[in-house]
Amino acid sequence: MGGRTLRRRPTEPRTMTTSSQLLSTLASPRRREILRLVWRGERSAGDIHRAMPDVTFGAVSSQLRALGEAGLVTVRPEGRRRYYLARRKALGPVAGMLERMWDDALWRLTLAAELEQTRRGPRAGQRPTRRRRP
Repeated sequence: MGGRTLRRRPTEPRTMTTSSQLLSTLASPRRREILRLVWRGERSAGDIHRAMPDVTFGAVSSQLRALGEAGLVTVRPEGRRRYYLARRKALGPVAGMLERMWDDALWRLTLAAELEQTRRGPRAGQRPTRRRRP
């Protein structure tokens, strides 16, 4: 092979997902978050892991495997890396529901951040500072 990197086609899922399998797979918040990350563009497993700092790489890999087995993501190997992309068509009408949920969640988060920024007094999660007596 002489140092050439072979470019392979993305792998397609082995089986079709039934409605109950689809809902079971989407029940995991981590899997939904991974789907959101690969919804509009391809990302490597390492990129996905860096976007989820509270989860180990092994846990991310396990969730990606479950999404792949359910046929919800395509996997494109390139060298030692694997790139993932959501298969929107495999989700059918659930795809629109997920997009609305993600959009609504983003709106709520933005609103909460704006409200927190304009808030007076101590911030959430902060202890009020007490003056020490001399």
